[in-house]
Amino acid sequence: MASRLARANAVTVNDVLDGHVQLDVDCLDRVYLHGYLGQLQVGGQVIQFLTHRGYPVPSPACLQQIGDRFRRSVESFALANDVPVVKLAAADRNIDVMRPHLDAAAATGRSQVAAIGVAQEVQRVFVARKRDTDPSKAPQFSFDKADRRVTVYYFYLWDADFGPAFVKVCTYCPWPMKVWLNGHEWAKRQCGKAGLGFTALSNGFAACEDPAMLQEVCDRLGPGAINVFFARWLSRLPLPLCPTDRDHGYWWELSMAQVEVSRTICFTQPRYARGFFDALVTDNLDLGRPDTIEIIFDRQVRSNTESEFKTKLVTRGVQVTVNAFYKHSRLKQYLKDGRALRIETVINAPNDLGCQRRLHNLDDLQAKARAINARLLHAERVGQGCHLANPVFERIAHPTVTTEGRRASAMRFGDSRVQALAGALAVTLCAVTGITNRSLRALMTGLLGATYTMTQASYDLARLRHNGLITRRPHSNTYDLTPDGLRFAIFYTKVHDRVLGPLFAADPPQAPPDLRAALRTIDHHIHHRLGSARLPTAA
Repeated sequence: MASRLARANAVTVNDVLDGHVQLDVDCLDRVYLHGYLGQLQVGGQVIQFLTHRGYPVPSPACLQQIGDRFRRSVESFALANDVPVVKLAAADRNIDVMRPHLDAAAATGRSQVAAIGVAQEVQRVFVARKRDTDPSKAPQFSFDKADRRVTVYYFYLWDADFGPAFVKVCTYCPWPMKVWLNGHEWAKRQCGKAGLGFTALSNGFAACEDPAMLQEVCDRLGPGAINVFFARWLSRLPLPLCPTDRDHGYWWELSMAQVEVSRTICFTQPRYARGFFDALVTDNLDLGRPDTIEIIFDRQVRSNTESEFKTKLVTRGVQVTVNAFYKHSRLKQYLKDGRALRIETVINAPNDLGCQRRLHNLDDLQAKARAINARLLHAERVGQGCHLANPVFERIAHPTVTTEGRRASAMRFGDSRVQALAGALAVTLCAVTGITNRSLRALMTGLLGATYTMTQASYDLARLRHNGLITRRPHSNTYDLTPDGLRFAIFYTKVHDRVLGPLFAADPPQAPPDLRAALRTIDHHIHHRLGSARLPTAA
């Protein structure tokens, strides 16, 4: 039993991903959008809007009339279309309350409003302030934004293209909206229309008869399809604005509030999944460190970068989720339904990745998020599969001559300076900022605990380059790791810290108890054998 568990725990990323994957697909997951009125963002624009509506004196009473009319239209819509109206409490999980209504709507197979939720929520809305004017003249008001608890309507929808979704509308000016939909649900319906067979996960795909075609379907979801969905439902739902307002430019536009971009890797042998993921979690507890996040997110981290760099493990029952944070966004990784590895980049602020918020930037944002998912998996592949092939190890560990005739000095394992170099490369990975003489000196001084000069750094950079471990960027004095360099850094540091460290520290208390006991047993048998052979032993 113990040996079987040991073999299961020894499963690495490369063991599972090489030949044991039946489906690997990238897809938009949950998309949460803001709907806003571009011409109603400051107080002066409210006065212009009310003037356009024909109100002689812009006042809060005018906005109250529009809000009351909107509430009555929602009640009439629900009554005319036999749509249930559900009060939502702050403690409710809305989707759980609305699930029975969505399931009933889905059974009909046609697009419809499944239910309308009514809730009280804090929203940023316009409030009026009366100006000090001549009492004999008509009163004047100014408008400013403030947070107020107001009524909002959740229109829960069943859409023939997108499946479950909702549009939330605030009843107070400037009538902000929220739109939620799911890219996996959209892709499932497109596959159904195309006759493409698949096996579903709870939120994703477990298998597909044509994986390449499935990926093409997922790639088609973009701003165009979402805008069509939005326009279609705005034409059907009761709203506080009318077509005349739209003709004068008062209509909602969409921006990205939260976008989840996922990569789902489903295994042919799910029994390996748990041991594989446990090992993955153990090896990536430092995922949230600034140097690692810099690599994965492809964003430069400076001393003034505002972010809570950390790795957080969330456990619900037997489900473990690994989260790493960068600015307002995060990267999470977990087992989906016990059979698939799910990697998700959750972007709460598109600016974190250098994108603007408007919906037409979704394709660019999705491409960057997919690249983040890919870099994470690549880093984990290297981290768990860091062995050096014998020819490579021999070339690095012994003096050699390059193809250009240059002598490449040895990078001997165990040498303190070489180990410090490996540690410096493992700390930075340098895919974004690169390695310079200055950055190497700063790292090596800390790792060696002694002065490390510019001359020493120049010599070490040269021998790293001659050994093929780094490569120089054109027209600069900056270097990047090669694939062999990445393996060298991780192999040397892992073996030194995880194997030799515990072995040489077997007697101190911090060494693993089972290792101390094993070494004492070996020592006892050696002494017994030497005594039987009548050979002297050290005291």
